[in-house]
Amino acid sequence: MTGSEALRRAIHRAAADGRSEDLCELCARPAPPDHRHLLDLRTQEPRCVCYACSVLFQRDGAGQGHYRLIPDRRVRLRAFSPASVGVPVGLAFFVRRPDGRVLAHYPSPAGATRWEVDPETWEAAVRDTDGLSDLATDVEALLVNTVRGRSEAWLVPIDDCHRLVAIVRRHWRGMSGGEVVWTEIERFFDELRRRHGPYPGR
Repeated sequence: MTGSEALRRAIHRAAADGRSEDLCELCARPAPPDHRHLLDLRTQEPRCVCYACSVLFQRDGAGQGHYRLIPDRRVRLRAFSPASVGVPVGLAFFVRRPDGRVLAHYPSPAGATRWEVDPETWEAAVRDTDGLSDLATDVEALLVNTVRGRSEAWLVPIDDCHRLVAIVRRHWRGMSGGEVVWTEIERFFDELRRRHGPYPGR
């Protein structure tokens, strides 16, 4: 399975309606609403886990190269322009891969479109943005929002980005998206600001 196929599957899972509760995908026990996720490194797909199972994967190497626990930290960084790394859109997220590549994704009605960022351009951005060097491979992302007058950048768990893509796919209408999708996107970022601080810094 390709990375893009796995991401599409994860988006569909995040957008699914009608489930009364999530189940742990390791032990099949109920997972609470605020449950953690593992990233399946073979498919790049997040998997729901209960608290007990998440504890098993908190130690580095516990997943034996198959699973990694997705972190739950969310840190606001200094404002970051997607254009500085060659990305011509205002809503995008960036994922660093173990081989050193950095993939830029932007949410769209068809899912997440992606392309590879020039390595030298990315290294310059890392030098200029405090905290960006801490970005964990695969399981965290740099999420940037400069649409509708916003100017913010976040270090977030990769499953947050999957959730944002699902929001765009679910609510986009017409050529420009319609007002509902932008309201939902703003609600997503409002939650980040409310729970994790309105100002840059650690």
